[in-house]
Amino acid sequence: MAKIFGIGNALVDIMTIVDNDNILTTLNLPKGSMQLVSSEVMASALKKTKGYKQILASGGSAANTINGLANLGVKTAFIGKVGKDELGDFFYNDMKKASISPTLLKGINPTGTALAIVTPDSERTFATSLGAAIELTDSDLANNLFDGYDMLHIEGYLAQNHSLIEQALKLAKNSGLKVSLDLASYNVVEENLDFLTRMVKSYVDIIFANEEEAKAFTKKSPRESLDMLAEITEIAVVKLGSHGSLIKSGNDIYEVGVIEAKPIDTTGAGDLYAAGFLYGLSKDLSLDKCGKIGSLLSGKVIEVVGPKMSKETWNTIHEMVGKIEG
Repeated sequence: MAKIFGIGNALVDIMTIVDNDNILTTLNLPKGSMQLVSSEVMASALKKTKGYKQILASGGSAANTINGLANLGVKTAFIGKVGKDELGDFFYNDMKKASISPTLLKGINPTGTALAIVTPDSERTFATSLGAAIELTDSDLANNLFDGYDMLHIEGYLAQNHSLIEQALKLAKNSGLKVSLDLASYNVVEENLDFLTRMVKSYVDIIFANEEEAKAFTKKSPRESLDMLAEITEIAVVKLGSHGSLIKSGNDIYEVGVIEAKPIDTTGAGDLYAAGFLYGLSKDLSLDKCGKIGSLLSGKVIEVVGPKMSKETWNTIHEMVGKIEG
């Protein structure tokens, strides 16, 4: 089984359940987006949402994917940067608990936080204060970090630091790793389109994009986006939410449906899809089976608040994955 290494923003998610969309207007947050905010704006947002139900969880896109892979039994590692604070300790301990090998460097600023507002339609909107996470730089990366691993999974949210993401991709390819990239958010794609296009063409083997991200990248429909992405990568995946996903490699195209689920919160759905898909690849399964395992994990995680699932749920997932593997 392939061993997978992740790089991303080490964030602690503050899952906030609201009963309508009004707070998004109050906070000036476009629904479904990820907005970077200052520590001052974050403090104000936390104050305004204090009365709502909130749940704490270690997060960040790549970290969520790596956590999912670890729960499936894949050997994983993760590098990020946290603050010298309780939230940083919380993030580290959560990774160790999941049997992930964490390299968490210590920054000057507090540990990054992501205020995840979950509206009644299960959509999530993020206000993110990167804190120490943004202090991770290209100089923190070295070839030895990739030793013993077969694949790098990296999140598009790192595109705020072009030199970091390019160095990570170069080192991974120089070390013989396959590279998996999740585009992360449509507004991140729009703001870094030229750079991300160059990175994908030069280094990326597997790309994940939801419908909005794919449109931001190609200006085309999901099906046309799939074709364009597959022309510049080995494997392209376009996730369509409740309509499933599209997968293409070379001339082979697969349409994968969704499992029956009762959605509560879509946080982590795309990240866990990537975890299931990459698990399938690590076992050399066919791409349609990879997609089915991705869909399974995605469907299960939206039935809980936040990106983490219980041991009981993972036991059920293992049984269902076994059936898909045949």
